[in-house]
Amino acid sequence: MNILEEANKIINQRTGEQAQTYGPFIECNERIAKIASLLCNKEITTEDIYKFQIALKLGREAYMHKEDNLLDVVAYIGALNNYHNGVEPGITD
Repeated sequence: MNILEEANKIINQRTGEQAQTYGPFIECNERIAKIASLLCNKEITTEDIYKFQIALKLGREAYMHKEDNLLDVVAYIGALNNYHNGVEPGITD
């Protein structure tokens, strides 16, 4: 598997089914940030959520290699870049 191509599919070429199941990527992370802020009693930003997701996958990878961990790290980095650029990729079927 080419993780760069797979990550691009995950982030930039989401299917209608993925969007129906999870919603738009940026909106989902915005909701997560609001929930985390309430739970932590301090502001957690949407950008923080992207970084937490990257940290989670790197933490799992440090314990045991799994290709999916690396794929998700690359995908979350791509999604963070989209977030910084204000890009919410379109849905493909």
